[in-house]
Amino acid sequence: MNLADLLLDHPFADDELLLHTVDRSETAGTARAGARRVADGLGSLDGRAVAVQLPNGPELVWTMVAVWLAGGVYVPVNPRNPASEVEAVVEMTDPVALVTPAGVEERGGGRRCPDDVAFVMWTSGTTGRPKPIHHTHTAYVELLDRVLGPLRAGAGGGAPKRRPSPNLIPVSMALNAGLYNSLFGLRAGAELVMMDRFEPEAFAALVRRFEIRSTVLPPAAMAALTDSDVDDLGPLKYVRSITAPLSPLQAQRFAAKFPVYVLNGYGQAEIGEVIGWTAADAKEHPDKIGSIGRPHPGVDIRVDDDGHLLVRPPNTAAGLEERLDADGYVDTGDLARVDDDGFVWIEGRAGDVINRGGNKVFPAAVEEVLRLSPAVDDVAVVGAPDERLGEVPVAYLVGRPVDDDSLVALCREHLVPYKVPVAFRWIDELPRNEVGKVLRKDLTTTHPEIGQAGSA
Repeated sequence: MNLADLLLDHPFADDELLLHTVDRSETAGTARAGARRVADGLGSLDGRAVAVQLPNGPELVWTMVAVWLAGGVYVPVNPRNPASEVEAVVEMTDPVALVTPAGVEERGGGRRCPDDVAFVMWTSGTTGRPKPIHHTHTAYVELLDRVLGPLRAGAGGGAPKRRPSPNLIPVSMALNAGLYNSLFGLRAGAELVMMDRFEPEAFAALVRRFEIRSTVLPPAAMAALTDSDVDDLGPLKYVRSITAPLSPLQAQRFAAKFPVYVLNGYGQAEIGEVIGWTAADAKEHPDKIGSIGRPHPGVDIRVDDDGHLLVRPPNTAAGLEERLDADGYVDTGDLARVDDDGFVWIEGRAGDVINRGGNKVFPAAVEEVLRLSPAVDDVAVVGAPDERLGEVPVAYLVGRPVDDDSLVALCREHLVPYKVPVAFRWIDELPRNEVGKVLRKDLTTTHPEIGQAGSA
């Protein structure tokens, strides 16, 4: 199956509205015609790449489909990327053209991708420069159906009894989460509602207008809604967390303000979504809020002796074979535990764990405690070199500065002594990537005073 079929064979008739933004709507027929028109202009691509730098909207959807219709590989480029980042993408993918709002710019590339490759996505870049990942048509359709399967089963299976709720996409479709949720919506036979920039009041208005019952949100957007003047998200019932780790505290704050089920989930660009929640689990296990859920059908997981989460999905992105062990598992780089009911809990990134004199400190656990302070709006805990202990935890905080003693007292109330940060640094904002993940390596390079913080 070619991913272009998700639009061309979408169940909506040509005269039915399919693609929406805050201020416009387009029919399924207009979208199909747009895809065919752009594909004709691109000619036969024969497995070569086309980079597309367009804002979220109907044109982006049908241009993406047009690349597949022309036999090419789609390379999404974030419209907010600086020119240097765009050129880096072009250098790594060698596209024949770059599509922008100004038109089609010929780039002269010609390298063919392997057969069946549909698009290029990028790793998050939290531990180094983002790396390109090839996703195939075959594997991605399997991924979409892997996640849709339990949802359809929960609804009784077979054809849906009513038209699916529109898929509201509040993040850039140049990101893995945005692209995934657009294709997920099309595969489910739903309309797409696209936001080019997230804004709490506009999000709430779209939820009301399109009667959205289920949507996705990154943790940063949930925090913005929790802290905003928005007090009603009806008729929203389910929110799935995407793009970055959702802490139990953030989930609890959001659920306390809005009467919705918060469904955490887990995936990576290379393997797609592999662990998540069903509506039935959300209703039956409210005590598990903050967990990333249970493995999807066809996904095997295990936690090794070092606490690393290993995953064996039915399919992976092309080129991931070198990361698979003899049994077909990939080490995600995340530390996790699995409880007696099969729910998975992420405890942090293996590379982020602070080894304080032989005692392991998980930054997320310390950050959760510091967020209990009304003075703290945002926080990241990182390891600082220490001559005696090797590493010690240091907290970087955003908010209204208070004295260290009050923060130490708060930490000692909830943590064993070795987990208490030795220093607290107040800064204007934490460095984050496009999807909201903290770039811890940037903290240590932009704030060199972290070194030799001393031990307490």
